[in-house]
Amino acid sequence: MRVLLTGSSGWLGRFLAPALTCAGHDVTGLDIAPGAHTGIIGSIADGTLVERLFAEHRFEGVVHAGALHKPDIARYPAQAFVEVNVTGTLGLLDAAVRHGAGRFVFTSTTSLMITRDIRDEVAGQAVWLDETSGPLQPRNIYGVTKRAAEELCRLYHDLHGLPVIALRVSRFFPEDDDTHAVPAGENLKANEFLNRRLTVEDCAAAHLAALDAAPRVGHGVYVVSAAPPFTRADAARLRTDAAGLIAERFPEAPALYAARGWVLPTSIGRVYDPSAIERDLGFRCAADFAAVLAALRDGGPLPFTHDPGYVPPKELGR
Repeated sequence: MRVLLTGSSGWLGRFLAPALTCAGHDVTGLDIAPGAHTGIIGSIADGTLVERLFAEHRFEGVVHAGALHKPDIARYPAQAFVEVNVTGTLGLLDAAVRHGAGRFVFTSTTSLMITRDIRDEVAGQAVWLDETSGPLQPRNIYGVTKRAAEELCRLYHDLHGLPVIALRVSRFFPEDDDTHAVPAGENLKANEFLNRRLTVEDCAAAHLAALDAAPRVGHGVYVVSAAPPFTRADAARLRTDAAGLIAERFPEAPALYAARGWVLPTSIGRVYDPSAIERDLGFRCAADFAAVLAALRDGGPLPFTHDPGYVPPKELGR
């Protein structure tokens, strides 16, 4: 299949492009920054460029991973988020319909489900988040524009029958968190596999699964995250005794963490539930918290990447 991949130089793109190629697809990478898998340098907000690419390459599918992200709030004005995340998505959807592309996969984010109250953890128990959660009240321009782009995807399916799947992916970035410093680095990422993280490899695999399933599904929105080792019945205890609950589910965890100088979370305020994508698409993340513990126990490499020095390619020339 001839596939347009936007954001091909980004962290996800550098894994998505070879995965798509290995699956037999003919991939054209588009990004504003150069990269090993980027054949076209340009912005998704450039309608003339997008039109030319669709006319020349006759794309049969689109994987739209290009965007401004949450850390970009400190670097770009709100209008830039609208131009890239909303106008850019609209242009791609419009071109996909006009040129007969048969499927469209949109990289969305779990961030758009996080209201201010959820972020501040005002509830007395962990908030369980899935595709039915709402009302959706994103707390920043990133979430607002991603939510708007999701609605454009739904609209273009409703109006034109374009098969489109939006994936609300949880955290997979390699750099340090830009808001949480304790616990730091690898410890924080390891903890997040309990409730809100996946590997970039699993994120790429989810996009391939969505690309394959889009014509069958028609339209879908799915949370993508490592499967949590909890149920909704654990919600109250997760807020008050997360470490104790984790030790019950994983008796070796406290000692393995202590040997590394790490700490388990004492409270977990929200949990992302990826069960719908497993039910509908047959996709489940390969890496989870058990895989993290196995790496600690066996002395092997951790199943995720931590790179505190990572800089997005689009920022290298700024």
